[in-house]
Amino acid sequence: MSEQQYFAKALIQSLIGERGHLPIAKALSDIDLELSGRTVEGVPYSIYQLVSHMNYWQEYMLAHVRGEQPERPQDVSESWPQEAQSPDEVTWQQLLDDFLHGIDTACELASTVDLSAGLKHFPGETAAGLLRNIASHNTYHLGEIVILRRLAGQWPPPGGGYPA
Repeated sequence: MSEQQYFAKALIQSLIGERGHLPIAKALSDIDLELSGRTVEGVPYSIYQLVSHMNYWQEYMLAHVRGEQPERPQDVSESWPQEAQSPDEVTWQQLLDDFLHGIDTACELASTVDLSAGLKHFPGETAAGLLRNIASHNTYHLGEIVILRRLAGQWPPPGGGYPA
């Protein structure tokens, strides 16, 4: 296995949450509309808002890795929805599906692109750098989701979580 293949494997493990924490898909799998929109006093966002924000930036970075030039937001606040909850269960589930599909796409790109190549529309950055950024950004916010679930008495998910 080449050095890039070893790095790609480690990157994929980070993207899905293997080894470092509970896999992202498992941590989100049973969150329903009500839990997704639940707010906690002193916490500025709900799980729905966190997943929306994570999906926004994941899609933005994936577009760059694919060689596209997504429109840069004027302000980071554009990546956060104002409403605490999705309008309905179907929309919430679609957001989850889109987000998890984005992780699958990131893993596929980690296996197929030249990770050391510079990005056409993101000077000074590489595919590896943005894919690593996706992994760390998602991990950071997944920790917040786990805390919100704990505060709601909704942890661990079915099948367990570590630490329980």
